Amino acid sequence: MQILQPPGWPRPKGYSNGIVAQGKMVFVAGQVGWNEKEEFESDALEDQVRQTLENIMAVLHEIGAGPEHIVRMTWYVTHKQEYLDKQKEIGAAYRDVVGRNFPVMALVQVAGLVEAGAKVEIEATAVIPE
Repeated sequence: MQILQPPGWPRPKGYSNGIVAQGKMVFVAGQVGWNEKEEFESDALEDQVRQTLENIMAVLHEIGAGPEHIVRMTWYVTHKQEYLDKQKEIGAAYRDVVGRNFPVMALVQVAGLVEAGAKVEIEATAVIPE
């Protein structure tokens, strides 16, 4: 995997501007912050982010992949301001689950998510080297 960082651009915080990767592609459907019984254990955004990331890791582990293989994430949140207010806690949850791997990312505020009670949904793409 190669990180793409144009000269003179400031280094982004928490994500990469671009990545080049070759290998087996793994697409993880949008995951929400519920447990394996499809129950939300917390209403706190940072807790839902942690569980969502753990759910992504569970799917990736099925093919032997880990956080180091993630090349792209799209985050959908229901409240942008809550996300901004909780960045420190969300960052800590991210580092605990994903580590210091920073794929390309986008964050989108949406009017709502399909699953009642969900505050965040994240989809991911990973590439496992051949």
